[in-house]
Formats: sequence, C-alpha cells, structure tokens
Amino acid sequence: MSTFILQLDTSTPVCTVALSRDGRAIGVSHTHGQNVHASRLTTQIADLMGEHQLRYTDLSAIAVGKGPGSYTGLRIGVSTAKGIAYAADIPLIALDSLHILAEGFQVQEKESPAAEILLCPMIDARRMEVYKSLYTADKIQVRPTAAEIIDERFFDFLEERQEIYLFGSGADKFESLFQNHPQVRVVAGVQVNAATMSALSYQAYNQQSFVDMAYFEPFYLKDFIPTSPRKLG
Repeated sequence: MSTFILQLDTSTPVCTVALSRDGRAIGVSHTHGQNVHASRLTTQIADLMGEHQLRYTDLSAIAVGKGPGSYTGLRIGVSTAKGIAYAADIPLIALDSLHILAEGFQVQEKESPAAEILLCPMIDARRMEVYKSLYTADKIQVRPTAAEIIDERFFDFLEERQEIYLFGSGADKFESLFQNHPQVRVVAGVQVNAATMSALSYQAYNQQSFVDMAYFEPFYLKDFIPTSPRKLG
C-alpha cells in the first residue's frame, strides 16, 4: 500500500505545497508573494488533492515546515496542517524549514558539494538579520539554528581550506557584501520547496516521528513584535 504524504511550508513568502508517494514527490504547487498564505494555502492544497484524485483520508500523514521564519506564515501553515490531520485522523510530521532548504539546495545545484564545504541555509528576518543554521555537505547539522546579524567578518571562523555556501531568502541580500570574500559563496534564488520535503517526510513517517497536535507549536525562534500601522496623510 502506497504512503501518501501531504507536505507544506509557509515559513517564507513562498507558499509551497506538495504531495509525495513513498518518499517521492508526485505533485507540487507554489505561490510567491507577501501575505498570500491565508488566501492561497487551502486552495493550493485542494487543487493538488483533486488533481491526484485523493481524499484527505487517503493520506498517511501530513508534514509541515515548523520554522523558523515568518510568524504569520508559520501560524497559518501549522494551523492548516493541524486541522487537516485532526479531521482526517492522520499523524502530523514537523520538519525544520532550514533543513528543508538544505535538502533543496543540492537539487537546484544538481551536484554534491565537496566534503570540506559547509552549507548555510538562511531565512530572512529583516534588515541584516537572518535565521540560519550550519550543515556539512552531507547535511549533518554542526551549529544550532539561531537568529543572527550578519556582517563582513561573521564567517571569519572558517578554516583556511573551507568554503561556505549561503542560500535561501535571507542569503540573497548578502551577495554584494561577500562578493570579494574567497571563502563565502552566495547562491541566489534558492527557495523553500515542499517537494524537497519528500525524503525527510517519508523517513519521519517510517520512524513514527510524529508531533502531538494538542501541544505542538511552530518554531518561531523570536517573539512576535507587532508594528504600528502607518498614518495616512
């Protein structure tokens, strides 16, 4: 019997949804833009399920990117995933959104980095701050996820022969900052893609690595700080 998993991530301006079967993506849908998650997420899910003629009860599980990332986006994504999981009586899988980015990086690059390369997925946290983590070339996490302000000396910890790849929605803004740095490479245009959650979701499902829907909350990393509306006139 096939294992169908619905996968979604709303940690960035990309609202991304995918379906996988036995660890392989069979369909994917993306919408890109600020504040699109509330209006587009459930429609993308319904369209993808209909395209593959699946009912929610046909799913084995639902997987969601838990963050870090946009406070509002994560709240919408996790709430939607919880609602579907509860209604269909299926388990909920939570995946680190930075790990999803690291998985997707190699898909986009179409080759594996050398062993001495470090991978640094980044999600924008406004201005020069990012949510980031650090992985080896085979995606073993070597530094914990953190919210950090990046400057030109931030990567001075690199050893002489090491190089680091920066990618994700938080990395693109550093392209000019590190253009002359011999050990830092900014790879522009890498986005979170729910299709690259497939192997991670399937592995978690087989290991029964599920979260408790009653208590699970997104990994916000930072407290939500509301901004005052601008006055007109």
